[in-house]
Amino acid sequence: MLFDFFYLASELKKIPRSGWKSKVGIEHPESVADHSYGTAIMAMVFSDMHNLDTEKILKMALLHDLAESITGDFMPEEISKESKVSAENDAMKEILGKLPDDIALKYQNIWEEYVQANTKESVLLHELDKLEMAIQAAKYSSEGFSNEKLGLFVDSAKKDIKSKELLDILDTLSYK
Repeated sequence: MLFDFFYLASELKKIPRSGWKSKVGIEHPESVADHSYGTAIMAMVFSDMHNLDTEKILKMALLHDLAESITGDFMPEEISKESKVSAENDAMKEILGKLPDDIALKYQNIWEEYVQANTKESVLLHELDKLEMAIQAAKYSSEGFSNEKLGLFVDSAKKDIKSKELLDILDTLSYK
């Protein structure tokens, strides 16, 4: 049972972030696990800076893309938001069903909080998810990938991030 959970979670290391591959043409883009790690680091720091529940936001960051170990990494234009939420909820039920009931329930509650984006931690994590993507775009830019195409990712982040503090960081990113 636990082996199956850990095995599924480790699949994230093999799932490429699809937007980098299809929109920018990066042959070997970061994995979903790479992205989740970056998001978790940022969540830890910002949560501590703002005296939020860091344990919860770290769990949320580690869970936020876990469903993609089953569904894969959808791009917004590939699937409706409602269909994506439904597919990811089904995948999370399957994944968390491999854990002891009490642990699965804790993680299910954290997952639902993330999806609903109705707490300080979940709102912050959604914005950090976008900021991490923009930082990755800056990294790819510094490696010589197309500015124009990477700009789509930065524009998406600017549209979704509301926090002035995070927007200020976004404004410092440089693209060659």
